[in-house]
Amino acid sequence: MSDYGHDLVFGSFVTPSAGNPDRTVGVAVLAEQVGLDLVTFQDHPYQPAFLDTWTLLSFVAARTSRVHLSANVTNLPLRPPAVLARSVASLDLLSGGRVSLGLGAGAFWDAIEAMGGRRLTPGQGVRALEEAIEVIRQVWDVEARGGVRVDGEFYRVVGAKRGPAPAHPVPIWLGAYKPRMLQLTGRRADGWLPTLGYLQPGDLSRGNAIIDEAAQQAGRSAQDVRRLLNISGQFSAVGRGPLNGPAEQWAEELAELALGEGVGTFILGSDDPDDLRRFAGEVAPAVRELVAAERDRGAAPTPAQPAQERSPAESARERTPEPVAAPPARASRATTTGGAFAVVPTPDDGVRRSEQQVWDESTRPTGPAPDPERTYTPQEQATGAHLVQIHDGLRAELAQIHDLIEQVAAGEIDAGAARSHINTMTMRQNRWTLGVYCESYCRIVTTHHTIEDQSFFPRLRARDPRLGPVVDRLEQEHHVIHDVLEGVDRALVAYVGSPDGLAELRTAVDLLTDALLSHLSYEERELVEPLARLGIA
Repeated sequence: MSDYGHDLVFGSFVTPSAGNPDRTVGVAVLAEQVGLDLVTFQDHPYQPAFLDTWTLLSFVAARTSRVHLSANVTNLPLRPPAVLARSVASLDLLSGGRVSLGLGAGAFWDAIEAMGGRRLTPGQGVRALEEAIEVIRQVWDVEARGGVRVDGEFYRVVGAKRGPAPAHPVPIWLGAYKPRMLQLTGRRADGWLPTLGYLQPGDLSRGNAIIDEAAQQAGRSAQDVRRLLNISGQFSAVGRGPLNGPAEQWAEELAELALGEGVGTFILGSDDPDDLRRFAGEVAPAVRELVAAERDRGAAPTPAQPAQERSPAESARERTPEPVAAPPARASRATTTGGAFAVVPTPDDGVRRSEQQVWDESTRPTGPAPDPERTYTPQEQATGAHLVQIHDGLRAELAQIHDLIEQVAAGEIDAGAARSHINTMTMRQNRWTLGVYCESYCRIVTTHHTIEDQSFFPRLRARDPRLGPVVDRLEQEHHVIHDVLEGVDRALVAYVGSPDGLAELRTAVDLLTDALLSHLSYEERELVEPLARLGIA
């Protein structure tokens, strides 16, 4: 068992569906919005139901600014390596160094042959892949003298000019399962990228051992090869099996894979927006905390150190607060625009922690239904996306409040310190007006760009009077939430004088959780599309 000490990376594996291309791109953009590090797409050029992967990667690169991108994995038999090298380098330059190269030796040979590709045996596929890696790396090596020269069995390049060089050292990850492919991974690749569903018990350990030995024989370190893993599962209230349960269970299982099997990158195969939100907002932070806690204790297993018998999840569980649950997906108004509007509001499943209700949700008005024929520019959609991002920050602050309460309960900090911290949070400073949400966001992102909070709602009313009832209700809920926050503050003050008041404090925070998550979901449901349609930024 091994922990290679790699920083943890979390990504998504999005289906490149051609049936609804706007939604495909929207899911990829959402992955960046919720904080994932990586977006990947499978590459099957012979599949007419899929968008071309490299075209899609280029389009998504233009729609994003931070997230890294890769094919998972590139179908080498249908993509000549010299041309592929320049495609990768070009996209890496255009995206500011955000591209990785996943490579596969090929599968589905009937379909490959039908598209004009050459059918290869498994052994031939491995040899062809090694030759391709040599071609690609020579094309990228602009400092070497002379042209690219590879006189191989499958690929022959005789003096092609080198370049362009990528913007950053592009890692090459191999989708590998059999011993010869694993040995090639250890000798030449920067990462191993299998899919968990295709592995049998013990395959990760056996694969790591083969890669490590091959790396050592090639004069490399085992740490030179990142271990990535495609995963899939289901979020549910109770555990029903591996990666089938609450976010806490997912975090524990992935932490075990990181510490025990050396996995440094987890890529979730799901097109469900709520799965991505839970994975990024609940699972990823918890895995990072569990792994960091074990590594800090000096007990994390390494290639030269046997694993401890105690579970890392067990050792850190007492310190890890229960994550705030994000609601599962349901149909949203943003998907009723014929696929043209891709911003997905955060849904609300109606689960409540508190027995108290601060308002009647059934009386909430709704705005006009979007025009299914309407199209939106990326700039128009960005406004609604910004609102979701701002709300995600408020949801993160809510999780911090829960964490603070748990620290108070554990005696790690006192109630006064928790109160002081809560009072500095954005949710206490923005007076619960949407205009100041936007002002706060823009102040950070666009260098103190100000938006008049007193003019925001009036502008919505003026441009579409049908939104008046929705805006009125949102303003009312802003005041209610402010009062609920004051209740949390009073409970903290009371707890200082009466340490047995922890139950009342938790009750107040539960009520805040119910009110805030419900309100933010309602606001997004009603406003992300009008913000784009009305041009209010």
